[in-house]
Amino acid sequence: MFFVYILKSLKDQLLYIGSTKNLIERYKKHNSGLVPSSRNRRPLTLVYYEAYASEQDARHREHNLKLGARARRQLLIRIKKSIDF
Repeated sequence: MFFVYILKSLKDQLLYIGSTKNLIERYKKHNSGLVPSSRNRRPLTLVYYEAYASEQDARHREHNLKLGARARRQLLIRIKKSIDF
């Protein structure tokens, strides 16, 4: 199983989008400062995730969310209450 996830920084309220095979371990790495791109934005909270059977599908969705404004906007509308903007 592969996951696409969204983390919210409690420090600056910005979102981080990523993908991984082990969601729990990756989340721990983010919050312990082992991921350079989110190190200075800790603490982070998991606000959303999706599961995929293939890594290719998860990476494709991650790419669409990062670069596709429409895909990201539609998802954020769906999860607005959980990310508390």
